[in-house]
Amino acid sequence: MAKVVSFTFNPFQENTYVVYDDIKECIIFDPGCSNVGEKQELVDFLEQNELTPVRLINTHCHLDHIFGNQFIAEKYNLNLEIHLGELPVLEHAPQSAAMFGISVDPSPKPTQFIEDGDQISFGNTRLKAILTPGHSPASLSFYCEEDKFIIAGDVLFHGSIGRTDLPGGDYDTLINSIRTQLFVLPDEVKVYPGHMQATTIGFEKKFNPFLT
Repeated sequence: MAKVVSFTFNPFQENTYVVYDDIKECIIFDPGCSNVGEKQELVDFLEQNELTPVRLINTHCHLDHIFGNQFIAEKYNLNLEIHLGELPVLEHAPQSAAMFGISVDPSPKPTQFIEDGDQISFGNTRLKAILTPGHSPASLSFYCEEDKFIIAGDVLFHGSIGRTDLPGGDYDTLINSIRTQLFVLPDEVKVYPGHMQATTIGFEKKFNPFLT
C-alpha cells in the first residue's frame, strides 16, 4: 500500500509530497523546499524512514513547486520529469522569481517527458498520469487506482480551484479538466492538492462552489 506524506514549504505555503510503499522506494513530487531548514526537513524524513528517491516529478512548473528541483536532483542523482508543455513555464522561473523579489536555484532541465496516460512505476506502486491543464499549460495529476488517491497539483483544492490568471492559465480549460478528468474518479478518491488540506472527489462534487 502506498503512503503519501506532505510537507508545506516556502513563502507560498506549497505542498511537497513524498509517495512511497513497503519497498522503500519513493517519488518526490514538487519539491518546494526553498531554504536550508526546509531541505534538511525533507532529507531527515527520507533518512529516518530509509527511503530511496527514484523519481523527481513536477506536476507543473510554477515557481513555488520547483524551488528544490536542483537540490533534489543533485543530492539523489535524479532526472527531472515534467510534461513537455510545462517547459516554457520552467524556463521562465528566474523571471517569475524576480517579480516577487526572490531568487530560485536554476532547475535542471528535464531529460524525459511524461505524457497523458503514462504509467509511473516505483516499488510495488503504479500511478497513472492524467493531463489536467487550465491552471498551467500542461499540468499533470497522478492517480493511484489501487489506493484511491491522486496527486493533483494546483488543479483542485478543498472548496476551491487553481487560479487561472497566470500565464498559460484558462478558466474554462481548468473547469473542463476537473469535470472530465477528476470528477469521473470514484467519490472516495483522496485529493492531495498543491496547497491547503487534502479533500476528496465526492466532497468537491457536492460542495465546491466553482463546480456545483
